[in-house]
Amino acid sequence: MKFVDEVRLQVKAGDGGRGCLSFRREKFEPKGGPNGGNGGRGGDVILVVDEGLSTLLDYRFNPLQRAERGHHGMGKDMHGRAGEDRVLRVPPGTQVFDEETDELLGDLTEVGDRLVVARGGDGGRGNKAFTTSVNRAPRRIEPGWPGEERRLRLQLKLMADVGLLGFPNAGKSTFIRRVSRARPKVADYPFTTLVPNLGLVEHKGETFVLADIPGLVEGAAEGRGLGHRFLKHVERCRVMLHLVDGMPTEEGRDPVADYRALRGELERYSAELAARPEILAVSKADLPDAQAAAQLLEEEIGRKVILLSSPTGEGVEAVLDAALEAIAQALETEREQREAGYGDDDDGDGDEE
Repeated sequence: MKFVDEVRLQVKAGDGGRGCLSFRREKFEPKGGPNGGNGGRGGDVILVVDEGLSTLLDYRFNPLQRAERGHHGMGKDMHGRAGEDRVLRVPPGTQVFDEETDELLGDLTEVGDRLVVARGGDGGRGNKAFTTSVNRAPRRIEPGWPGEERRLRLQLKLMADVGLLGFPNAGKSTFIRRVSRARPKVADYPFTTLVPNLGLVEHKGETFVLADIPGLVEGAAEGRGLGHRFLKHVERCRVMLHLVDGMPTEEGRDPVADYRALRGELERYSAELAARPEILAVSKADLPDAQAAAQLLEEEIGRKVILLSSPTGEGVEAVLDAALEAIAQALETEREQREAGYGDDDDGDGDEE
């Protein structure tokens, strides 16, 4: 399935149905009075989160979405049927913007979240609704009201617990293939992975979602390379897993420079993102120079570095253990922040009026 993370839509809610002009005409009641029914309400356009989706591909080639209009009123006091809503299913993590004002209309993150983006028009009243004591035979009706119409921009930010970051060919795709059923392409040239990949990891009775973000390059935050298109997908990750390539190159690889360059891209993109918990690992531990690269990183940065070899399995369990621990800490921090936010009052003295 092709990965599409941004689309533009034109949505049109249903117009309301027209009221009916009708009079009751029966054999022995020639002046039976008005009996025109009201028109039905137009359908809404609604976005609903579907956990089975991971792309906005369905709307790439269907940019116009309309709800059904309300049915017209009829005689014999019959009101028109309301129009069917147009329900658009989107993946978790979809943000909805008004294309004209760039206003964020909604951030749909939880399965079942619903957002009405265009409301249907009300139906018009039939002539029976205008009957009064002095106007027993009104000939007045109302047309249906038009439904809302607007231009939207849908932007997908993947929902994941751990974001897998690293320069091209750092071994990210090999790692996610090792620990989940995700099957991204693996090859010996840069930018093999062109789209983000999600994998469900099961470890020690726990599960979490791992996102393989396509390789960043220096300057990605300013739009260089492919990585700048996908930095937004890291925003929802609770934990960052940095993979530093442990394979030597002809010009001599500097693992410390690689790590600091990647950290710099995150900081330029979002300081809050760069402050999130991270795990640091040197990939390709089965190669001779990987151990030296890990030792150099530990000395320069002063943090624990895990040696990782996805093909042999070395260090995989240590990385997953660290991921579970970091996720648990992040969830606890989120819980404390929510509780602190709910308990605060305006003046901070704890008094309630």
